[in-house]
Amino acid sequence: MAAADCLQVTRRLGFDNLLTAERTDTTTCPLLPQADSVKTARDVTRSTLAAWGLSELGDDAALVVSELVTNAVRYALYPAAFGNGNGHRPAEPPITLMLLRFAPHVLLAVSDPSDEAPTPKEPDFISENGRGLYIVETYSQCWGWDHLDRGGKAVWALFKTGA
Repeated sequence: MAAADCLQVTRRLGFDNLLTAERTDTTTCPLLPQADSVKTARDVTRSTLAAWGLSELGDDAALVVSELVTNAVRYALYPAAFGNGNGHRPAEPPITLMLLRFAPHVLLAVSDPSDEAPTPKEPDFISENGRGLYIVETYSQCWGWDHLDRGGKAVWALFKTGA
């Protein structure tokens, strides 16, 4: 399946459906808006790729997923009730990691409740931040984002497997 075809399939199915589907070629992981979710996302990505026999993508995919989850934790807007100390939390964490295998591709996506489009910055290699989407673009075949029907967005990166 060509990369463009893969992206058309994901858009036709809709990220909302993919995030809730029970499929053998999909892994989802709900994440809290906190720093240690980045490590969890890397671990889930590496273990899923290893289970699919795609360990060779592990380093690049873990780096990309780190950037996507970091952006979701840092920049996404969360429902006012989430973690506001009133004891009420939404039923589900606001960030979701999804890995989807469409041989010979793997799609990584991170959804969050913000409707704001990710905006790449000109990379400043001296600063400690601002290079995330540049890294995503460099290490993946292509990347983009889609609005979710339920609100928010999914930012995704596509990888081509050796298979």
